Amino acid sequence: MTTVKSDPCVASVRNPWRGFAMRGVKTAGAGLLVAAFLWALQPPSFRNTLVYSLCISLTCWLFIDGTRGVVAGWQPVTGAASERSGGRWPGWLWMVGSVGIGAVLGYAAGNEIANLLLGLNEAGPFNSSWRRTLSLIVVALVPAIAITYFFQSREVIATQRTEVERAKRQATEQQLMLLESQLEPHMLFNTLANLRALIGVDADRAQAMLDHLIAFLRASLAGSRERFHPLADEFARLADYLALMQIRMGARLQTRFDLPLELASALVPPLLLQPLVENCIKHGLEPKVAGGRIDVVARRDGDSLVVSVRDDGAGIAAAAGDDASFGLAHVRERLATLYGASASFAFAPSPAGAEGTVATVRLPLRLPT
Repeated sequence: MTTVKSDPCVASVRNPWRGFAMRGVKTAGAGLLVAAFLWALQPPSFRNTLVYSLCISLTCWLFIDGTRGVVAGWQPVTGAASERSGGRWPGWLWMVGSVGIGAVLGYAAGNEIANLLLGLNEAGPFNSSWRRTLSLIVVALVPAIAITYFFQSREVIATQRTEVERAKRQATEQQLMLLESQLEPHMLFNTLANLRALIGVDADRAQAMLDHLIAFLRASLAGSRERFHPLADEFARLADYLALMQIRMGARLQTRFDLPLELASALVPPLLLQPLVENCIKHGLEPKVAGGRIDVVARRDGDSLVVSVRDDGAGIAAAAGDDASFGLAHVRERLATLYGASASFAFAPSPAGAEGTVATVRLPLRLPT
């Protein structure tokens, strides 16, 4: 099973309350750093310095975030990114005013709270000389602007990352739909061509083949509504398709399926193995007078699911045509689109000098939870 780690910045964009709490925690951390810096300049009173720093930092944050929320509630958001992130950013012009008002009011309120907690009477911005007031405002504004810019930059990055993820997901879904829409008619046309050839030779067998085709298509339509289905269903589809081929080829076609019980519920894309089996029929066994056998085997290799489709037919040289390349290319593209570098596909001659070819699909093992 693959595990996807969530980005806390992206999560804060999706959940405004979580973002609010994270900003509070980071502001408290900044207040702690400021207290340590001030204490280094004035060592005797770390406790008092810490209380004043935390109270002022947190009240400034509450006033700034609160003012931002009020302004964003009635001011039109700026840009699609702000709208998708919840409309919490009112624009830099309004934000500068929010920071200015919030920093001054927050400094005054935090200073009074710290005075109450410590029993002191330190002057704030509204009860001291204008020079001290100006210096206090500057002291409050500089970290407030820096912290606000930091938070906004992080949220912009998180919002852009969310948009990129959404765009990639939509592109992946569209590409998969295109691949599936191309693959299913390809299989159907091959089957109808075989049916047409059989009608002139044996009408009864052609009718039986048509009945199997109807049942196969009904099951395929039911399964194609899901992006993934159990490996047992994929094997059942292959068995139905090979039953169709056995009506036409008779004893020239032999099959063997090996699906361990523990892998029956493993999730795989529908019709993933279908072109591999078609390739075995058309390019491996049909050119061979005696026919041959197709083995479909699934096994587990650590955290990977490995499925091989092997035939003892005419060999890899016969499977080098455009029609074979079409099906094999679809398998590669679907694996790359769905799994990226965590999946692979190999097509090679059968090992140990045996006749035929073997196609091997390796993908992450995903079991239903």
